[in-house]
Amino acid sequence: MTVNLGSIGVWHVRPYLDTKLAVELEELGYGALWLGGSPPADLAAVEELLDATERIAVATGIVNMWQADPVEVARSYHRIEAKHPGRFLLGVGVGHREATQEYEKPYDKIVSYLDALDAEGVPRHALALAALGPKVLRLAAERTAGAHPYLTTPEHTRRAREILGYGVLLAPEQKVVVDPDPERARASARPMVSHYLGLRNYVSNLRRLGWTDADFADGGSDALVDQLAVHGDAATVVRGVRAHLDAGADHVCVQVLPHEGDLLAGYRAIAEAAGLIDKGVNG
Repeated sequence: MTVNLGSIGVWHVRPYLDTKLAVELEELGYGALWLGGSPPADLAAVEELLDATERIAVATGIVNMWQADPVEVARSYHRIEAKHPGRFLLGVGVGHREATQEYEKPYDKIVSYLDALDAEGVPRHALALAALGPKVLRLAAERTAGAHPYLTTPEHTRRAREILGYGVLLAPEQKVVVDPDPERARASARPMVSHYLGLRNYVSNLRRLGWTDADFADGGSDALVDQLAVHGDAATVVRGVRAHLDAGADHVCVQVLPHEGDLLAGYRAIAEAAGLIDKGVNG
């Protein structure tokens, strides 16, 4: 059985995603915490989040294959799984070409890394693979529990589901700004979106979806920013999140922007609008 993530989770990076916030997010009814960035192979931060909480799942989004030795990662997985059975999803991926001097033949690197995790006994149902393009999406379906796309749109989710087929985990990330003022919300989101528009893998994926050079200029067109960072009041944001679920996602990882300020207020508003608090547990 794949780790139970619920339908809506939270994606965030250290130091913002600390144990205090983790406890509060669990109480709000979120189903999973995605530890973003590239956590080291010891996965100590994952263990800390699990130690501090009682039932919420924790996933990595993602362990970088170029930076984290797979044997050490596998040993960390087994340590954590023994302590917190069924609550940890190991998300792995090759990261960005621009960030890694060794970045050559990424597909081959993914295959060899998954082979190493297999050899160390990491079960496929506890693995997720960062995937955007068709080839890696198919590999995610063949070798892991499923795919964790980042910086995508509901249209990408729809296409990814067609490639993955059903019964395979699809857990996209969605940036959001809980602010009803469009100009102010775009101003909050654009610096983050602009950063990723300098990375080839994300731009290539967006081109496949029909976005053009005009959309990538000057930090991103309003239309692109509106898709990659859904904004509005909490109800509007939740509709944007659910658009991924309607398109075929099993789970959506929500990242509230900007990182400065009261993150909990944004996550609380989303949880209330989505009915997570009323359910008691994320369904």
